[in-house]
Amino acid sequence: MLMRLFQRPNCLLNRRNRYQLLTTLLINVISISHGIGIGWLSPTLRKLQSDSPAGFEVKSEFEISWVGSMLGMGSVTGNILIGCLLGRLGSKRCLLLIAIPHSCFWILVYFAQSVEYLYVGRLLAGICGGGMYIVHPILLSEIADANIRGTFSAMVMLSVNVGILVGYIIGTHLPYYSIPLMVLILPLWYLISVLLFIKESPMHLIRIGKYSAAERSFRYYKNIKDSDNIHDQNRAMEEFEIMKIALTKGDALQDAVTFKDFYSRPALKAYGPALVLLIANQFSGLFTMVNYMSDIFANSGSTMDPDTCTIIIGAVQILGTYVTTLLCDICGRKLLMLVSTGGVAISLTAFGFFTKYAESHNIGEYSWIPLLLMSMDIFLGNIGLVGCFFVSLVEMFPVKIRAKAASMAIVVCSIFVFLMLNIFPICMKQWGISATMWSCAGVTALSSLYFTYFMKETKGKSMLDD
Repeated sequence: MLMRLFQRPNCLLNRRNRYQLLTTLLINVISISHGIGIGWLSPTLRKLQSDSPAGFEVKSEFEISWVGSMLGMGSVTGNILIGCLLGRLGSKRCLLLIAIPHSCFWILVYFAQSVEYLYVGRLLAGICGGGMYIVHPILLSEIADANIRGTFSAMVMLSVNVGILVGYIIGTHLPYYSIPLMVLILPLWYLISVLLFIKESPMHLIRIGKYSAAERSFRYYKNIKDSDNIHDQNRAMEEFEIMKIALTKGDALQDAVTFKDFYSRPALKAYGPALVLLIANQFSGLFTMVNYMSDIFANSGSTMDPDTCTIIIGAVQILGTYVTTLLCDICGRKLLMLVSTGGVAISLTAFGFFTKYAESHNIGEYSWIPLLLMSMDIFLGNIGLVGCFFVSLVEMFPVKIRAKAASMAIVVCSIFVFLMLNIFPICMKQWGISATMWSCAGVTALSSLYFTYFMKETKGKSMLDD
């Protein structure tokens, strides 16, 4: 029975899928390390505001918002940089490049003597994250089978969330100067793993005319051995020939992408859902709240320890994205997105009402309610808006413009990241926590309504189809 389970096409341990799984796990070492950098900020920022362990303090709202938002500015830079280089250098070299700014981030954290060091460090961390969010989804979409592509893509955010939880914990309990020295092991491990075990995408190799290398790469990722049954080998290599023909046939796919391609009917139909997905992903506040979670709990009216609540939220995030890896290729993207957006809207609305009530009433015995509502928000947000974000975005666009359109979409997303990270603490101070939460809930509710009528299901879609 166990052997039959392993032989199912959608089993990650299926013989055909093993090197695809290995690649996914290895490239996500940098995702975990990036997540640690995100999660580390939340408890550390509170420490730096008073009794700083680093020899300088971060006091004003201006400094707090810019330490947070420089990640978004770096993300825009990383999106553009890797988006421009991906077609020329290929996925493997881009994977190696993104480890450099990430390593520099932790070095700057260790040697920081003023808040400006953190500005530059967060900018470099953003460059790594921005590049990662371009190269990871595109590489995985090109090497993974259609029936497991959603699971592998969801692992990117699962890995980031594992890192965020680790960042919350070590940022709360370990000395400031010990953390960078520990975390620097991860990018070093990642660099060695990519050099030794990751091969270039067969689709990229076909595009640049390296057909023999493309076949070797295809056989590696599909785990095709010379000793395999000749019938199985022939059937698998038929897939390679179909891919090769599809990527090289006629002028339509050989010519460079032109502006006209961005106005084709399939492209125009993709822009609306993609834009709403970007807006919902960031203006729901899911990512922003992760960066300021300790401050949110400190202002929620709850008497529970903010850092403890933040660590619990980190665990809930992992649970949410793990559920995505189980359900994304079973339930489909659209259903998870509808459950996610609807749940986030309800949770944030309730959180806003509770914090409003807490302003004028003693809620001592109900201090657990903010944690419950924020846990619901983060869990439901991660099963769709976060966990399915990249795979849904990549699958929306037609094949000829997919890489460039997805890259541009993620640049827009990074601009939204910068905007939200910058204005969120200001909104919390000027509007109050309740109005801020209601604003995020309103955007998410409208997005849910749009997805109900206009979002198409892309589960099982071939990467060669429009």
